[in-house]
Amino acid sequence: MGPQDVLRRGFLEQFGAQGDALDIWAMLITFGVALLVGVFVYFVYKYTFGGVMYSRTFNISLVGLTLVSTFILMAVTTHVILALGMVGALSIVRFRTAIKDPMDLVFLFWSIGAGIVVGAQLFLLTVIGSLVIGAMLVVTSKRLAFDSPYLVVINCENQITESACLSILQANAKKARLKSKVVSAGKGTEFIYEIRSKGDKTEFIDELSALEGVNNVSLVSYNGEFLD
Repeated sequence: MGPQDVLRRGFLEQFGAQGDALDIWAMLITFGVALLVGVFVYFVYKYTFGGVMYSRTFNISLVGLTLVSTFILMAVTTHVILALGMVGALSIVRFRTAIKDPMDLVFLFWSIGAGIVVGAQLFLLTVIGSLVIGAMLVVTSKRLAFDSPYLVVINCENQITESACLSILQANAKKARLKSKVVSAGKGTEFIYEIRSKGDKTEFIDELSALEGVNNVSLVSYNGEFLD
């Protein structure tokens, strides 16, 4: 056995190409599928995002999570000892990034789960599962966006004006619910209504501000819990 054969054998042993280890082409195909699924998650998140500030870095991290999950699972399924070491290493990791939107958790688990399934080379399950999840998220986001939720902040002078404002809100919104009311001596009354408007029509704000006794009106897009 020549020096080249020794080096080649050592290289294969070092990188786990013994016995039934993964073939290089199988690894490339697996990572290619993981990348495609991660890109699909990326575009679904971008299309369905309904928050205030879109984070491109978070979206890119979803693609990275898919690839990393695939990489880890491919490694642990090849070497039992490596699997035990990986479990020990991950058990001491603490992630402290705050997730403010519950939907972000859905995308995080989707990315990690897709990477794990791809790493197990269950490609058909990955494709079908991702298509079903993506379709659900797209349909749900568009359905929720059809009824636009808002917070209306009104400062008025008396009870009569407040009743007139409420009548206008009820006439222009599908639902209206009082969230807060503050009465200040000499400064009038400030109340906040949570409404679900009919589409994107906000012309009623001009009607509210034109009422006698209304000092100011503010309309704020609301991304919290929807009305029942």
